[in-house]
Amino acid sequence: MQGLRFIEHVFDDSTPRDDARAAVAEAEALDAYSTIVTSVADRLSPSVTSLRVVHRLRGGRRAEGAGSGVIITPDGFALTSAHVIHQIVTGADGGTASFADGREFPFQVVGSDPLSDLAVIRVAASDLAAAELGDADRLRVGQLVVAIGNPLGFAGSVTAGVVSALGRSLPTRAGSASRIVENVIQTDASLNPGNSGGALADSRGRVVGINTAVAGVGLGLAVPINRTTGRILTALMREGRFRRAYLGIAGGRRPLPPRLTQSLRRRAGVEVVEVVEGSPAAGAGLRRGDVIVELAGERVEDVGDLQRLMVAELIGQPVAVRVVRDGQSVSLSATPSELAS
Repeated sequence: MQGLRFIEHVFDDSTPRDDARAAVAEAEALDAYSTIVTSVADRLSPSVTSLRVVHRLRGGRRAEGAGSGVIITPDGFALTSAHVIHQIVTGADGGTASFADGREFPFQVVGSDPLSDLAVIRVAASDLAAAELGDADRLRVGQLVVAIGNPLGFAGSVTAGVVSALGRSLPTRAGSASRIVENVIQTDASLNPGNSGGALADSRGRVVGINTAVAGVGLGLAVPINRTTGRILTALMREGRFRRAYLGIAGGRRPLPPRLTQSLRRRAGVEVVEVVEGSPAAGAGLRRGDVIVELAGERVEDVGDLQRLMVAELIGQPVAVRVVRDGQSVSLSATPSELAS
């Protein structure tokens, strides 16, 4: 009897001891990389939704589109790509947002900005898990990132990789207007059709980008979440659109000669290669060959600088434009209009 009690006692203690050993073994099996990816997936997957868009075609036929979205407030505001919900903006029947826990809710478009390929939708729910937004300006090449979305209809798919490049450019168009999205994130985390609008997150699970395009085999692009896109998102949530000022030029970066580099204390400006007839730039007297080095008191060294300065506050307001013309600094005044898309 004593022996049996001893054996029984050993059996009783062995279960928690074996569980502890199994937990240690599992922890050891998950290396640092896997631990980060799984923790990001656990934290962020409830905030990523699969979007289905139904729209009518000619002849009464119906077609479906698909993409992803990221919940940013518990009451249903979510980010996605503008091209994902384009059919809704142009007259779709509606959309449905599905979540990892099996729930489905209808959604409507709050605002869309095709020139940044960002959009805000509102899911008809009030108890959703909101993702934390990060700052893409703090990313470094080689940093681990995790992409979560719904590629090829497979909901809740997770891929991981690194930031393979920063500062990429993405051309966008809306009607007759075109724009270059600056500081786009390039990653080797696998992206496929359906990933658009999904989250690109850092190792802490903070959303630093919205996946937007496949750039080639093994390369994907994401629109950065930073101060600039933050202003766009705020405007979309409040007004349903993002207004931009319009000058009416086409141009590119041009290095300045050493003499002007020293006197102007900058290395480059934006050379005007075309002035749109009847535009604010034409009215201000800007000419082909002028090099814009300053606008509204802010330095301009590349097209990205000029785009960032074309904010809604400048619409209808005279602003000082400083250009280099024939080797001399010339001051002009322009009144930007609103960019029509």
